[in-house]
Amino acid sequence: MRFKSLGSGSTGNGTLIESTGHGGRTTRVLVDCGFGLRHLERKLAEAGVRPADINAVFITHEHGDHIGCASAFARRFKIPVWMSRGTQMAIGSSEWDGLLNIARDGQSIDLADLQLMPFTVPHDAREPLQLTCSDGTSKLGILTDLGHATPHVTAQLAQCHALLIECNHDPDMLAQSVYPTFLKQRVGGQHGHLSNEAAADIVRSVWHAGLHTLMAAHLSTQNNRPELARLALANAVVSDSDIIKVADPRDGSPWLVV
Repeated sequence: MRFKSLGSGSTGNGTLIESTGHGGRTTRVLVDCGFGLRHLERKLAEAGVRPADINAVFITHEHGDHIGCASAFARRFKIPVWMSRGTQMAIGSSEWDGLLNIARDGQSIDLADLQLMPFTVPHDAREPLQLTCSDGTSKLGILTDLGHATPHVTAQLAQCHALLIECNHDPDMLAQSVYPTFLKQRVGGQHGHLSNEAAADIVRSVWHAGLHTLMAAHLSTQNNRPELARLALANAVVSDSDIIKVADPRDGSPWLVV
C-alpha cells in the first residue's frame, strides 16, 4: 500500500491511496476532492493515475477545500462516493446519479484489497469523518480537520504504520496573525484545527516501533512553517526524524509506501 497527498491546505485537499493485491489488481481510493475538476484531473495525471482507475471517493466533510468538485468528478467518471449522512445533508441538493453511499463511524467500507474504517472527529462541520485504511498487512491513518483528539480518535489510530496528520498552525503565529479575533478563536478552538504541539501529542499517544512514516499536513500558509511542524513531530518520535515528511499545501507530496 502507498499514498500520496495531492495538496493539503485551505486551497484544496486530496489524498490518493492505492494497494496492489497478490493477483496484480490495484485498488485506489481518493480521500477528498477539494479542487476544481480540471485541476484535479491534472494532479491525477501528474501522479500517474487516470480518473477511471479510481475505485472510490471518500469525502471527510462538507467544507469547500475538501468537497470541491466531488459531485462533478464522480458523475463524469461514474465513481462511487462515500460520506456521512450529516455531510450529505450539509451539502443539500447536489446530484450524485445513484453513486452516493453513506459512511458511518465504526462501519468498515470494503473495497477489494482495501478496507476503510471511518471515525468521527470534533470539527465544526455537520458530521465529519476521518479514516484509517488497511490492506490487511499495513495500516494508514488520515487525520486532519479536528480541534482536539478524543479517546475515540486515538484508539482508531492505534498500530498505524503511517500517519498523515494535521499540523495546521503554530499558536504564537496564529495569535499574532492578521486574522480577526473570531477566526483565531475558531481555528484554535476545540472544534477547529490542530496546532503543531497538539499533533505531536497525538503522535506520542499512538507511537509504536512500527510507525515508520509521519506526514505533517494541512499546514496554514500564514500561521505555520514547515520547519516548525517538523520540529514538533520530531520531538514526539522515538526514532530517526527522517521518518517525518511535510505535505506542501499546493503540491502535496511524493508517493510514500506504508
